[in-house]
Formats: sequence, structure tokens, C-alpha cells
Amino acid sequence: MVIRPLTKELQAKAAAELNEDPKRIEGDIKYLKEWLSQQKYLKARTDDQWLLTFLRGCKFSLEKTKEKLDTYYTMRTLVPEFFKDRDPFSPKIQEVLKAGIILPARVPISSDSPKVSLLRNGIYDPLKITNQDIFKTNLMILDILLMEDDQLVVCGLTGLQDMAGVTVTHMTSSPLSIIKKAFTCFQDAYPIRPKDMHLYNIPSFFETMYAMIKPFMKEKMQKRLVVHPSAKLEEMYKFIPKHVLPSEYGGDAGPIQDLIDYWKEKVESYSEWFKEDEKLYGTVEALRPGKPKTTNELFGIEGSFRKLNVD
Repeated sequence: MVIRPLTKELQAKAAAELNEDPKRIEGDIKYLKEWLSQQKYLKARTDDQWLLTFLRGCKFSLEKTKEKLDTYYTMRTLVPEFFKDRDPFSPKIQEVLKAGIILPARVPISSDSPKVSLLRNGIYDPLKITNQDIFKTNLMILDILLMEDDQLVVCGLTGLQDMAGVTVTHMTSSPLSIIKKAFTCFQDAYPIRPKDMHLYNIPSFFETMYAMIKPFMKEKMQKRLVVHPSAKLEEMYKFIPKHVLPSEYGGDAGPIQDLIDYWKEKVESYSEWFKEDEKLYGTVEALRPGKPKTTNELFGIEGSFRKLNVD
């Protein structure tokens, strides 16, 4: 069995919050490999660390882990908008990476705190970069974090959404189907525990926007949204300390361009991984026992934000 050892702090956190018992890990991984070998429709990675990530994300419930693996790979087949052509060097993904829209912090709040990720929703031109491109790139970065980041897997994720610059055009450029697919992937497919999401610099039409996406959010997610009406960074520091944030946010973690350059290079370094992932893994719905899953069955929604009246 080849797995990364956790730090003492993360091991204690995993035991307390994820029901992790080091003595059970090898047996649980073996069980999952045997189960996967019997699922002819399901083509999944079976390396030890990868399966352990899903076990941790499901608090070591074998049934929930099986369901999560199924959903994760089903999304790869049924949501080509996010999971096909994930070439880091493609012009669209390069635009997203260069803009620095999704920037996980490199410095933790503490040794056993959630991973912090900065989302800058209004710094791009919505006529050049689509929300579909952003969601695709975001999921690519999440895959890398699943592969590498034990802090995220064990402790969960804290998000900081800076909505400065968000316009009605940003909001109305996506069909609702893309929004729903993004929430389904994040909430149901990825073995990640979202802890809280802080919204900062909210636009005047935020309530209208939130009313449209709220039906796609699980109640637990809704309760973990923290809206900061004040634009004072001092209020944010109570939740996300300065030492985690880039200097542009009054923080001590260096210029934001360093973070942009780091994640651009990191995603590019996974180019072959993404090619392999698309070629080898997913589901063959024709082989699924019983009724094959379809896009309409899972998402069945049409429409867009363009029907909204925004003052």
C-alpha cells in the first residue's frame, strides 16, 4: 500500500472528524478495488492514495464512497462541457489561468485548518471568458488538489469570493444548465467538504442572482454562505487571517501575480494526467446494470439568467 503519511495534526483531525483508523485503511482500499473490478461500466483510478482520498471525503463510509466514485466518474461521461478537452495549453484555459480567477492559497490558516481558495469573479471579460471555461478550469484545479493536498482532503475548503467588478453581463452569460451542472459536480461528485464560503464586495443585484442559484445549492451549503456587506478587509481577517492572503488584500503571502504564475505552471504540469484521465476513465452507460444514466435524468433544466429583470 502506497499512501502519504499525514502530519500529526492532520492525523488527529482525520481520526476525530473523518472516522479514520489507520488499521482499517488497507482493508477498506482492498474492498474498493475488488468492488470496482466488478463494475464493468465504471472505469476508475485504483491507486491507493486516490481511493483513500474518496474514503476520507466520505468519512470512511464504504457505501457513500462507492456512490461518490460512481457519481464522480459519471460526471466525466455525462458532462463533456467540463471534462472533455481539458488541455491546459488550450487558448480558453490559458485565458482563465492567466486571469487568476481561481487561486487556492499556498499558506494554510493553521496546521489543521481548511484549505483557503480565493475566487475573483469579476476580474475577467465575460465576452472573452465564459463561466463554462471557468468551471472547467476550477474542476481541473480541484483534481490537482485531490491528488496532492492532504490539508484540503482532511480539513475541507474555505472559499473567499471577491465579487468586485461583477456585472450583469457576468451573471447573464451562463445557461442555467451549466450552473446546475457545476453545483452538482462540486456538491455530489467531488470528495471535498466545503466548510464556509465568504462573499466579499457583493454587487447591488446579488439578491437577484442568489435567488436563481439557491435551488441548486444544498441546504448545508446555503447555511455556510457568509455575506460580508462591508468592504473593509479588517472584517475578513476575523475569518481568513492576513498571513494567508496576497498583498493586494493587505496580506502577507506575497503579490497575487506569484500565485497566478504558480497555478498556471502547476495546471500545465498536469497536461499528460488530464489526457490520460479523459482517455481511460469514466462510465460506459450501456454496460450499467439496470437503467443507464442520462444528462436529462440528472440535470433536466433549461433557461438562462437572461430572463431576469435586474435593476
